[in-house]
Amino acid sequence: MRRPQGGTVTRALPLTPALVLLLLFLAGPIAYCVYIAFTDLQLTGQAHSSFVGLDNFRKAFHDEAFRNAVWLTLVFTVLSSLVGQNTLGLALAALMKRASRPVRTLTGAVVITAWVLPEVVAGFLLYAFFRREGTLNAILQHLHLPSQNWLFTLPILAVSFANVWRGTAFSMLVYSAALDEIPSEISEAAEVDGAGGWRRMWHITLPMIRRSIGTNLMLNTLQTLSVFGLIWVMTRGGPGDKSQTLPLFMYEQAFQNSMIGYGTAVALLLLVVGSLFSVVYLRLLRTEV
Repeated sequence: MRRPQGGTVTRALPLTPALVLLLLFLAGPIAYCVYIAFTDLQLTGQAHSSFVGLDNFRKAFHDEAFRNAVWLTLVFTVLSSLVGQNTLGLALAALMKRASRPVRTLTGAVVITAWVLPEVVAGFLLYAFFRREGTLNAILQHLHLPSQNWLFTLPILAVSFANVWRGTAFSMLVYSAALDEIPSEISEAAEVDGAGGWRRMWHITLPMIRRSIGTNLMLNTLQTLSVFGLIWVMTRGGPGDKSQTLPLFMYEQAFQNSMIGYGTAVALLLLVVGSLFSVVYLRLLRTEV
């Protein structure tokens, strides 16, 4: 029997306020940004904007600075998210599962404190750690090892380490919850059969938390692609453009060079990159038939 349409409408009414808010504060601004990306809108010296079609996107693909920002964004994302936060978070979760309660409490408090710090505060702390007269060089000099200006010679590695330090707690919490869901009988049976720690991790633990790994990678990647404050406080994209990722390049074009249309086009390209990552991860998360 076909259900009456009135019942369907009645059940959908509670969703109406949420739908209106999404359209007003999410879909509306995105649609307006899409429109701006196809114009030559500027902050200064322009009475009216005009439609320029795909010119902003053609300009981006022919811009050496844009290609450099894309490359640095990929390096920053791979180092700090796919490798750093993901691997370190899993390692900490596995170690804390076997550690004593005081060790788990202390480790969790230290890691989570770095996570809950405001991005600007974390950026200043890491700037003080990596600067020429900072903590890292003081430690190296105490150990009679050569020091250097890390924010000048290796800026992208410095900001990648900073993002790992700040964001690992999320991965640790995700993997801690996933590891707690694995029945202890499975690991104990594998251990009785002679499987070592690495074999149990590779053949039992990782396959059983595969969906948690995919979810964590997707969320971490999307968060890392949008990191702005941390890099801005530490290096402002410098020296030159050696640590200028796409969010910083977008900010420079839109608000420092006053080219709102071009900056918004770069923002849309960044949105496309994030969407591609999401599609890949969602396909990996699909239930195998």
